[in-house]
Amino acid sequence: MNHTNTDILLHVENLEVVYTARREIVHAVNGINFSLKRGETLGIVGETGAGKSTTAYSIMRVLPDRTAKILNGTISFDGENLLDVPEATMRHGIRGERISMIFQDPMSALNPIMKIGEQIAEALKYHNKENLTPEQIDERVDSTLELVGIQKERRNDFPHQLSGGMKQRVMIAIALVCEPDLIIADEPTTALDVTIQAQVLAMINELREKLGTAMILITHDLGIVAQMCDNVAIMYAGEIIEMGTVEDIYEGEMRHPYTTGLFGSLPDLDNQTSRLHPIDGLMPDPTDLPEGCKFNPRCPKCMDICRKVAPSFKTKGSHKVACHCYDDWKEE
Repeated sequence: MNHTNTDILLHVENLEVVYTARREIVHAVNGINFSLKRGETLGIVGETGAGKSTTAYSIMRVLPDRTAKILNGTISFDGENLLDVPEATMRHGIRGERISMIFQDPMSALNPIMKIGEQIAEALKYHNKENLTPEQIDERVDSTLELVGIQKERRNDFPHQLSGGMKQRVMIAIALVCEPDLIIADEPTTALDVTIQAQVLAMINELREKLGTAMILITHDLGIVAQMCDNVAIMYAGEIIEMGTVEDIYEGEMRHPYTTGLFGSLPDLDNQTSRLHPIDGLMPDPTDLPEGCKFNPRCPKCMDICRKVAPSFKTKGSHKVACHCYDDWKEE
């Protein structure tokens, strides 16, 4: 896709988020930067605890009030810093209307005592900028249900009457009904089996292209990213450690050792091996992050400098890697 710079919809700069729990400070997101153009899809990949969902909740401004705090950074959406926007404006004009989120678990995100048609209509009624009549809202709910592959006759069903895949489709319908500029999909297929997963992803992609919506896709699955995304950001311990186009990440000669480890833990259909090669060790404790490169305790290429000095980004075209192995690349 060709975009000009004026097409940047979202720009996150130096975002830092901490959680305070039991007098300990959890460093969840540590100074990340990325941009997203209109109509583009960015995949954010990393292990559990890398800070992916916290990044999404920060953009939506739905972090828990008592425990989470954004220490630093700006989140510019269409030229406006969301961190300065009053909560009432976020609620009425941005969240749900211009930025929507598909949550991980439809079981806990849907209201069990409301019919699914009412739950989709609720978003429309709340953000009724087109002054739709009740009949028009009903029509829009029906057409949105059919768009996500659910018969409109099922609008009066309750969530417990639907399968897991259909619940996730209802979540997608709620996210799409106001035709937002940006959808954040937080592991939208985690709770689904593989065949339904493929259908739901194909549907999200088709609807996104039809509506021209930009998307941030948060996932563990590198296969999904290859299929759906324009650009990829690899996250580790609250930092983005590698960024680039899908081609850069999947076919580039140079990769961060962590990214290499992620690819090594994928099954390869061409080569027969007795077992996969997971990355040794565990994600570091976010209350006590290691000095230097955060990946150094698990890195097979670790050098002395890695234990002391945090690497800066080195760039080659659109590809950026934060690793001392590439100190001969151009520094950003």
